[in-house]
Amino acid sequence: MASRSETSAVYAAAIIQGVALVTFPAASAIFTSPSYYDLSHTSYGSMFVPQAITAVAASLLGAGLTRRLGIKRIYVLGLVADLVSMVLLVLSQFVMTNQPLAYGILLLATASLGIGFGLTAPSLNTFAAAFSPQNVNRAVLVLNALLGLGTALAPVFVAIFVGFGIWWGLPVLVAGLLLGLLLFSMRLPLQAETIETAARGDRTKSAIPARFWVFATFALLYGIVETMNGNWATIYMTTNLAASTTLASLALTAFWVMVTVGRVLFAAIEKRFPETRTYHLLPFVAAAAFVIIALLPIGAPYLGVLAFGLAGLGCSALLPLTISFGQAELTTIAASAAGGLIAFYQIGYGIAAFGVGPLETTTGLGLNTIYGLAALVALAMAVTSFVVVRREQLLSAAKPQQM
Repeated sequence: MASRSETSAVYAAAIIQGVALVTFPAASAIFTSPSYYDLSHTSYGSMFVPQAITAVAASLLGAGLTRRLGIKRIYVLGLVADLVSMVLLVLSQFVMTNQPLAYGILLLATASLGIGFGLTAPSLNTFAAAFSPQNVNRAVLVLNALLGLGTALAPVFVAIFVGFGIWWGLPVLVAGLLLGLLLFSMRLPLQAETIETAARGDRTKSAIPARFWVFATFALLYGIVETMNGNWATIYMTTNLAASTTLASLALTAFWVMVTVGRVLFAAIEKRFPETRTYHLLPFVAAAAFVIIALLPIGAPYLGVLAFGLAGLGCSALLPLTISFGQAELTTIAASAAGGLIAFYQIGYGIAAFGVGPLETTTGLGLNTIYGLAALVALAMAVTSFVVVRREQLLSAAKPQQM
């Protein structure tokens, strides 16, 4: 049974990890502004490639490292990598006038953040599942709601710090929070018998079930859908809807707030509205949001805020439910299921983060058209959702109903 301190550490880590994860996209206006880093859309998107690569590698290697080092050490290493990322981001602002050097430091910073997320996120999801074995779906939803809360706070903090003329205040704040969390977490055992048992079991049951690839496909598609909002919302707002920097930050905040609200909402109503039904519905909501965003006229930034909020609702519960469904079904790879799915989520993240800039350059497509095309990705995700939860529904129906 986890102690209150362990649970508090895991939930606090989810919030701080969320803030760290969105620190770079939230500051997109700074990175692309001629007054600061002056990056093109392609350079801005390319900045996230190291993050995707290292996050995928860390997620895939996480299970093996956990067997050797223990899950607490993996979790702590992830926090250290996050801390290094924030320190590098702060340092980069001192050499902004030397763009190649500053960009190189930014690439190192995003690479370090990828390692941090790739190690920390699977650990946190595994902790949540192990700490609440009787209600894994709700535990994972709540954990990811807190991570979503952190992602919602990042653009708010950026807007505040930019208003005071110290945009770098956000990475300084996150670095301080990470350092405090590290010192607190290192005093805790942060172990769970179910985690260690699953990790040992994976040594002899390492074959990847065919069903894993269905979950992985959904996670990849979801990564594309989420990143089209999380990484490109502020740029779309300023370039296509003539929004101010503040309104652009508000749109990104609306997206992540609704991600969080949706996760809390669907966890609260799971008995009246089953998770499987939620899983089928939300991709269609995301697709509708993309269509609305693509059709918004210039000079309608407030409608953009509402549309990105709708997109956030559409994304909300999908990733945590994919992880919890996967952990419940893929029992032969229980210790590595979360890491593997997060790896594919990060592949989708990389595709959307990097792909938009070259797509604009090589095809001449505008961001509004690209958002329209993203609706097709959301619809593909909707189709895949019926394949993912088909077996989950059968398993649930076979279980005796509890009073």
